[in-house]
Amino acid sequence: MKNIIIAAGYATRLGELTKNFPKPLLKIGQRSILERMLDDIDTIADIDEHVIISNHKFAHHFEAWKQEMNGKYKKPITIIDDGTESNETRLGAVCDLLFALDKLNIDDDIMVSAADNILFFSFQEFVDFARQKGTSCIMCHEQPSTEKLQRTGVVELDANGRVLGMEEKPQVPKSHWAVPPFYIYLKQDLPLVRNSVANGCGKDAPGNLAHYMVEHATMHAWPMSAGRFDIGSLDTYKEACEKFG
Repeated sequence: MKNIIIAAGYATRLGELTKNFPKPLLKIGQRSILERMLDDIDTIADIDEHVIISNHKFAHHFEAWKQEMNGKYKKPITIIDDGTESNETRLGAVCDLLFALDKLNIDDDIMVSAADNILFFSFQEFVDFARQKGTSCIMCHEQPSTEKLQRTGVVELDANGRVLGMEEKPQVPKSHWAVPPFYIYLKQDLPLVRNSVANGCGKDAPGNLAHYMVEHATMHAWPMSAGRFDIGSLDTYKEACEKFG
């Protein structure tokens, strides 16, 4: 299984902090956001490579970081440069994933994550769930706030965790199950992934692909066993430094 981290965004909401530096490499205490994720994922036996997708503007920062990490992680790290240099010309998360799949000729199970969260659980649980179900999977968590549900993906599940439907930013949410940006797509479903954009899938957010896959393949959702902290703005970054640094 390949661990694919989508880190090609420009994090414009963090202002000057990320004007010339990638958000995933911002430090929370002594470790970057990205390192906090890889410290966990690198221990998973199924994972045999970490693929970090960057834009061209920040790719050299990731290459320098990779050199600094030399010997820290057991699994090899590959940095992919998507060639874009501005927020206006970005490919979008789904196209970035497809770019990496084609460039590396990946034909394996993949775990796909956004690189701007601090997590309080292990991805091992997610991988174990996907192995148990034998299908591609998404994560979910209970979100009691209707206002917050209206700003994210929302899924309906049956009693066995199978995804019955998914809506992006619904005005009237059909459940309280929100979807964070963490996914496992099995090798058997990669043809669907590769052809998703050509068949009308949205390009910008990783949730666009999840929505598309729910409509075209059997998917299950793993209820997160603990929380996460989403670093999406300057205020939340400062809060993360205070709480977890």
